[in-house]
Amino acid sequence: MALSQGDSAPDFTLYDDATQPFTLSEADGPVVLLFFPGAFTSVCTTELNTVGNDYERYTNTGAQVVGISTDSPFALAEFKKVNGFPFRLLSDHDGSVSAAYGAKYDNDFTPMGLDRISKRAAFVVDADGTLAYAEVLDNAGLQPDFDAILSALDGDA
Repeated sequence: MALSQGDSAPDFTLYDDATQPFTLSEADGPVVLLFFPGAFTSVCTTELNTVGNDYERYTNTGAQVVGISTDSPFALAEFKKVNGFPFRLLSDHDGSVSAAYGAKYDNDFTPMGLDRISKRAAFVVDADGTLAYAEVLDNAGLQPDFDAILSALDGDA
C-alpha cells in the first residue's frame, strides 16, 4: 500500500541501536523517517551521512530524525558507532513497519530473493501524525530528495 502526503502515518514501536523502544505516536514534534536497505552499504552510508552532516537543519525545525532498516539493533549500533550518526537507528527486523509504509521489497531485491529488505524511502510525519512528505524509491541506488524533506519540515510542501 502506497502512502501519500496527507495520509495518517501508521503508528509503530521499534527498538533502536541502544535496544530502547521508540514509538512514533509518542514523539514530540515532527519526525523524519528514513528507511534504508542495509547498514554498511555504500549508498545507505552516504544517505545517512548526508543527513548527519546537515543534522542541525533538521533539528532546527524541531524535528527528530530516525533511520529504519531491517538490520538487527546490534548491527545498527555498530553502524552508528562507526559513522557517528547523531540520530537513532531503528530495527524493523521483521519488515512489518517497512511493509506498512509501502517501503519493503517483495523477494526481488537481489537474485537471492531476500524477502525482508526495506526500500529507500523518506517520510515526514507532522506532530499530529499526518504525512507531510512521502517518497519511496524502487531503485536502491538513488537518494531521497533532501531539499524536499527540509521544505516539508519548513511547511513549504
